[in-house]
Amino acid sequence: MHKADIAMIGLAVMGENLSLNIASKGFNVAAYDIDQKTVNRFEHGRAKGQPIVACYTLEDMVKQLKKPRIVMMMIRAGAPVDSVIERLIPLLEPEDIIIDGGNSHYLDTIRRAAYVESKGMFFVGSGVSGGEEGALHGPSLMPGGSTKAWHSIQPIFEAIAADVKGEKCAAWMGSSGAGHFVKMVHNGIEYGDIQLIAEVYHFMLEILKLSHDEMSLIFKAWNQSELDSYLIEITGDILAYKDHDGSPLVTKILDTAGQKGTGKWTAITSLEENVPLTLITEAVYARIMSSKKDERVHASTLFPKEEVIFNGNKEEMIENLRKALYAAKMMSYAQGFDLMRVAAKTYAWDLNYSHIAKIWRGGCIIRSQFLNNIHEAYEKNSELVNLMIDPFFKQQITSLITPFRKVISTAVMHGIPMPTLSAALNYFDTYTTAVLPANLTQAQRDYFGAHTYERIDKKGKFFHTDWTGRGGDTSSTTYNT
Repeated sequence: MHKADIAMIGLAVMGENLSLNIASKGFNVAAYDIDQKTVNRFEHGRAKGQPIVACYTLEDMVKQLKKPRIVMMMIRAGAPVDSVIERLIPLLEPEDIIIDGGNSHYLDTIRRAAYVESKGMFFVGSGVSGGEEGALHGPSLMPGGSTKAWHSIQPIFEAIAADVKGEKCAAWMGSSGAGHFVKMVHNGIEYGDIQLIAEVYHFMLEILKLSHDEMSLIFKAWNQSELDSYLIEITGDILAYKDHDGSPLVTKILDTAGQKGTGKWTAITSLEENVPLTLITEAVYARIMSSKKDERVHASTLFPKEEVIFNGNKEEMIENLRKALYAAKMMSYAQGFDLMRVAAKTYAWDLNYSHIAKIWRGGCIIRSQFLNNIHEAYEKNSELVNLMIDPFFKQQITSLITPFRKVISTAVMHGIPMPTLSAALNYFDTYTTAVLPANLTQAQRDYFGAHTYERIDKKGKFFHTDWTGRGGDTSSTTYNT
């Protein structure tokens, strides 16, 4: 076999499938894993007959590569990435490229890029979305880092990426950290989408008393509407799937949701960047609350819910649910793109939001037709401060708000929790309220802490009031907005 075009370190589900995807596009792959049994299984299994050479040491793997050497890691985030980098650097030469395709934190990626570049090599942190199927048949790829590395990896990345109407779901995000940041936000939006769908399912189950087969048909019908997306599609399939006894399998699954950290990172970053990421943060909290199973079961016996019978029109409420879900998705993506916009200024990233929406249309978990509208919005106005004020989204939201409110009010009266749907509506109402009660907040802060306030008739100047007559004229620092 000719020299390998790229090396893959890590042969778990993602690394193995990406290796097969790359090989299927005519590139030669050197495959390595720290577990030699894994390498052997791959070599004599799925890699057999493919342009893939199994490597049992890093030294052998590097020898198989053409220059500049491209080494991609698909391993667990954190210390393992740093460990492999340390082992690779003595084996590589200037202008060789190390790619981290795992879900690393963007600040770690910024640090690693600086370190690798100080050794004369290039470092790329790339978001890879699509799960097992996407890795094999076409993921969405979000690389960022050493710009000079892009021309070397671009042919491979574009060849293996998902394709939407002839457009590849791979694009350069920007300098170090940008790729993993965009992937982090993608995952945060994914948390939101999943929780929104779960809340709608809960409403249908507990309030409308629909069967799982009925709900499956509803989600399948919704997948032919504006909600056309991968997550809506698989929800229809999941609700129809039967266990061996003929009952819906989903009803046998324990209601405690896991998480791997990217949603939490997104929420934490929103606080650091002062961006109200309320919906995604509530989605993270919803998973945390779900893990308190024993506490919830005990609390439910102490505070039994009063049975409330739904006497409305079910078909009308189902349509209201569809509209509420659609509206909430718009608000969720508005928050996610706002976080990227603000962080881009912090880290001097030149993010192209139109391109980001475009590459999310295929391959990734949040892929949907809806992303075409986001792509078009930012194509028309790259400086759009909030997605909701784009003319298309403004028109859509205006027509959806009334049914949205009906869904939330009905859920509240029935005691059904809807943390993300409620957060979406509260975000909209707050964002569209010209005068908020923060004037009272500032007065209280000044009363107890002399933190000062601005007057609406004297903007730009800060004042402190001796509210009790017992205070002095000394004030604290002015408040930060």
